Amino acid sequence: MEAQNEQQLHAIIRGRVQGVNFRYYTMQTARELELTGWVRNLIEGTVEVTAEGPRHRLERLLRFLYTGPTNARVEDVEVEWRSVTHEYDSFNIR
Repeated sequence: MEAQNEQQLHAIIRGRVQGVNFRYYTMQTARELELTGWVRNLIEGTVEVTAEGPRHRLERLLRFLYTGPTNARVEDVEVEWRSVTHEYDSFNIR
């Protein structure tokens, strides 16, 4: 039943999000939620996340992305919901 509610979350996080362990804590949070996908820094100083799994778990990850780890200062999160692709088998830092 849960598979029917699976989606893909794609997010771009802006603010003070690089050099504050944002990717590491995003990976830890996603793994705790048993999500798959990846997180990476982008050249313009933002962080990009693609995660797949049940919608309610993705929403929990999204709540984390709006605050980030202790030293982060999130100014904006651009969110796009997509169809699940099942192309990831774990959640990793790219």
